[in-house]
Amino acid sequence: MSADRSKPPAGGADYTVDELLAHSLAIEAEAEERYTMLAEQMEVHNNDEVAKLFRRLAEIEGKHVAKVQALSGDTPIPHIAPWDLRWQGQSSPEAPEFDDLHYLMTPHHALELALQGECYAAEFFADIAASASDATVRQMAEELAQEEREHVALVEKWLARYPKPDRNWADDQDPPGQE
Repeated sequence: MSADRSKPPAGGADYTVDELLAHSLAIEAEAEERYTMLAEQMEVHNNDEVAKLFRRLAEIEGKHVAKVQALSGDTPIPHIAPWDLRWQGQSSPEAPEFDDLHYLMTPHHALELALQGECYAAEFFADIAASASDATVRQMAEELAQEEREHVALVEKWLARYPKPDRNWADDQDPPGQE
């Protein structure tokens, strides 16, 4: 993953409230969708423990989607085409990359992916807060960054429950496609 995925475009980006809400909604919705897809992939590989964890993370992100929608009140959040969203890279700051998935990954690995995404999202919103010229955008972006920091703390607590796997964790004694 690119270390700068969380950053708004070079030179900072001044967002309106609507743009901030649209970006926030896109971030949370993509994370929910990505975790659901990762859960399905883990189920295909009979990695039920990690699949359940990804499903739980998708459920949490779904609640974040609802919270962002509630922030807009009665005003509909505008749709921004994916190619017009202002962040580095193709994926939103919070969504784990498919390239980081391994069919034998452990809950520890899954939580490391979630932690990285939450950190990227927190940085993304903090950067917007730091560069916003509008006081409402600045305040809302800081609140979103703080919420992401709370998610970081939650994932760190979960991560503490799962020890780092040994260095041979990816060795498959019965690799797929072999007889």
